[in-house]
Parts: sequence; C-alpha cells; structure tokens
Amino acid sequence: HRGTTSIPACRTNSTVPGPSGWSCRPQGNVCKTSRTMLGLCRSSLIPSVGLRRHALSAQRLFNSTPKLKDGASATSTSLTSKIVSFPKNNPFTFQLLVATGKTAAADIMVQIVVEKKKLSEIDWRRNGIFVAFGFAYLGGFQYWIMVTKYRQWFPTMDRFAKLSFAEKIKDTAGILDAMKMVAFDIFVHLPLMYFPSYYACKEFVTSDTWNPVEWVTVGCTKYYHNMKEDLSAMVKLWGPSDCVQFVLPVHIRMPFRHLVSFFWTAYVSFTRGSSEPESEEERDAEIATIERRISAGGQPE
Repeated sequence: HRGTTSIPACRTNSTVPGPSGWSCRPQGNVCKTSRTMLGLCRSSLIPSVGLRRHALSAQRLFNSTPKLKDGASATSTSLTSKIVSFPKNNPFTFQLLVATGKTAAADIMVQIVVEKKKLSEIDWRRNGIFVAFGFAYLGGFQYWIMVTKYRQWFPTMDRFAKLSFAEKIKDTAGILDAMKMVAFDIFVHLPLMYFPSYYACKEFVTSDTWNPVEWVTVGCTKYYHNMKEDLSAMVKLWGPSDCVQFVLPVHIRMPFRHLVSFFWTAYVSFTRGSSEPESEEERDAEIATIERRISAGGQPE
C-alpha cells in the first residue's frame, strides 16, 4: 500500500510479530494495515497484561513472608547474642549485680529454710547487712583487688587465663602467679580485709551509734573473738575454690567466686548474721575480757 507501512504476509498457520511485540494473526493471505492489525491484536494484549500483573503481585506476596521471618529471627538472634555476651563485655556491672543479689538471697534462704521463719518474720535489718556488704565490698572492693590490682601484681594473669588447660600445665610462670593469687587471698585478703570489713559493716547496720571508729573497734573485737572458727571455715572452703577460680577466664572468675560465695554467705548468715543488739553491759564485758586476754598473751576461747 502506498503511503502506509506494509506488513509482511502471514502464513496460514503461523503468527508474525508485529510492532511492540504484538502478534498479527492471519487474515486471509495477507495482513492488513497497521490500523487493522492494532484492532485485531488489542483483545489478545489485555488478558496478557492482566495475567502479568497478577503474577507480579503473587510473587511479591510470596517473597515478603520469608523476609518477615528472617527479620524476626535476626532480631531474636541479636538479642540472645547481647545477653550471652553481656558478662564478657560488662564484667564489672555483671558481677556487681550478681554479688548484691546473691548475698541478699542467701540470707533470706537461711532465714526461711534453716530458721523456719515466715516471710512476714524476715529480719530485713539483718538482710540489709548483706545487701550493703555484697554491693560495697564483694561487688566493688573485691573486684578492684582481684582484677584491677591482680593485673598489676601478677603480670601473667590475662595471658594465663586465655590458655587451654594443656597449655596452662606447661606454663610455669603462669602457675606460679596463680599460686601467689591463692596465697594472697587466703593469708592476706580474707583474714585481714574481708572479715574486719564484714564485722564493721554489721556494726554500721545494727548499732545505734554513727561513730565510724566504734563500728571498726567493736566489729574487729568481735572478729578477734570468733577468729579461730571463722578462719578454719574460710580455709576449708576458699582454699580449693581459689585453685579453680584463678585458672578460669578473667570475666568468669568473679561470677564463679560469687556462686561459691552464696554458700559461704549462707554459713556467715547462720553463724554471724544475727542483728539482735547486745546490751551495753554485755558489750563492755566482752570487750574487757578480750582485752585482758590479749594483754596477758592468751587467746580468746
């Protein structure tokens, strides 16, 4: 046709691609002009576009569901990872919480289980001794001694803690430092720092005076009176425990110590936890008796 775009001839049983991907179906022996072909092919184009849209919508819906599940799974994994890594990333905060909580819990357990008290009968003033002591001394000062200062005094501590058990056995310098840590804890820290601090803290909570000198004086006098029994129990528990503690990774050492200390605190609560105040006469008589024995070179009974 003149003046118009000619369309190639269509075979009887075939289709010929037309403009924009349309199909030209045979109309006799020859396809008509583009206008005619456009009208004929429009009916086949509309269903094809509709099906394509439905297919895309279904594919988007199918792909969106796994993404939501993957996102929730990733969030859950991230939260679990943060919880598990919290003790290692925040060793001081973690052990401070453990020290305070377990000390209070151990005393409550003794009052309810051993002393058969009801919840309404719990001596909260006595429990306050352990809360204050667990937070200030066990969670604060003890961490400073056994982590901060030990790093300075025993330079192999961190390196030795990271070794495997087989490598630790061969590390002579690390073993010697670990033995020194145990000796310092048994012969210096516990008898000269821990017990005096505990008895002074007990006086701070239970006494009626606000004189710190009296807290220390009276507390240390009571400790001297109970020293033989206290130190004997201390060596039996903390000697073996220290041998395990000072070969563990550094961030696990203090939580492990607090775990063992739960049972130690229960013992101290049962034997030394009473908050019943002594009369002034009893206190003066006890102090005078101990002073006489000290001056005479004797030992408290």
